[in-house]
Amino acid sequence: MTAVVWIESFRIAFREMHRHRTRSILTMLGVVIGVAAIIAVVSVSQGAKHSIQGQIAKVGSNMILIIPGSTSQGGVHGGAGSAKTLTIEDAEAIQRECSAVAYAAPVTRLVCQVVSELGNWSTPVSGTNADYLRVRSWGVEAGRPMEPRDVVSGAKVCLIGKTTAQNLFGQEDPVGQRVRIKGTPMQIIGVLEEKGQNPLGYDEDDSIVVPITTCFRHLAGDNRVHALVVSAASENEIPLSINQIRSVLRHRHQLRETDLDDFTVKSISEAAKTAEKASNIMTGLLVTIAGISLLVGGIGIMNIMLVTVMERTREIGVRMALGAARRMIMHQFMIEAGTLAGVGGALGTILGVLGSSFISNKTGIPAMMTPWLIIGPMAFAIIVGVVFGLLPARRASRLNPVESLRHE
Repeated sequence: MTAVVWIESFRIAFREMHRHRTRSILTMLGVVIGVAAIIAVVSVSQGAKHSIQGQIAKVGSNMILIIPGSTSQGGVHGGAGSAKTLTIEDAEAIQRECSAVAYAAPVTRLVCQVVSELGNWSTPVSGTNADYLRVRSWGVEAGRPMEPRDVVSGAKVCLIGKTTAQNLFGQEDPVGQRVRIKGTPMQIIGVLEEKGQNPLGYDEDDSIVVPITTCFRHLAGDNRVHALVVSAASENEIPLSINQIRSVLRHRHQLRETDLDDFTVKSISEAAKTAEKASNIMTGLLVTIAGISLLVGGIGIMNIMLVTVMERTREIGVRMALGAARRMIMHQFMIEAGTLAGVGGALGTILGVLGSSFISNKTGIPAMMTPWLIIGPMAFAIIVGVVFGLLPARRASRLNPVESLRHE
């Protein structure tokens, strides 16, 4: 087929669509909905995955969380974290004896009222050591980080998050200033970099970090460690790190082979992978449903094209009488079917982009658009149209010219 024939074929296809506007719109509806659904679902799903990965990176991609086991008294279980089974020495032993571990930090956490010269604010306070920020991949924007000497001496110093700093000092520089935490004066040695919300929706920047020894002596009232946070040397060594940690802690806690662990080890990356797998399954189901809608749209195109062949039987006879080959008749109707699907795909693409933007604005999940996400559903829609247009096109090409000319 020459370029002139192609252009003329498309002109006829658009003429027929314009002649039967309502019928054409109803025919394309399945294709429009299918393409729009695929684009909206996949773009939002990819945005959600990217957002989860970003949040996990903020928490610490190689981070492993260890919490105490549960208390059990009189048949009543207190739940994970209720027992006092972890110590500062456990963290030191993990870092010393586990070759796959880069850093380990004990953490005790409580909520305190913090008072400055300009205001007061209730905020979470974390008592920990100098490796805590390394485990969390958390930098210091101003001032200096916590150092081992601060922990050894039980220095009355603290690091402050940006949200807490803003509520206590407004626009003033908090570094070097003092706050009172539960009545204990603390000097601010640094401001933590902004992290935003964690995967659970809590504001990471609304926090204060103090040496764990200082927390034990002046804030907590006991020496209870709420958790250990550990960073594996690399993401590939996370499983080995978990095995080494379990071995070290079971030996330190003098647990027999038949005893259950009195602690729980959780990998942040494994939790992220589980969430990603669930997201992939849901995305696959929704895309499958949208694909079925596309196939239904293809069946609609086939039905309408069969009706069109019957309506234009005399026209087909005239074209054959004037010398049009059966192959040309077949190509014409396949082009018309593909054009119907292509226009439906274009409308579906526009609707899908608008729909993903709407969903993103309403849910706060960023929508990620890629060229393949636009081209793929559009191309699939055209292929569906051409495939389902094959039967009507073959029927049109096999009509008897004499009988076609007699058709009214």
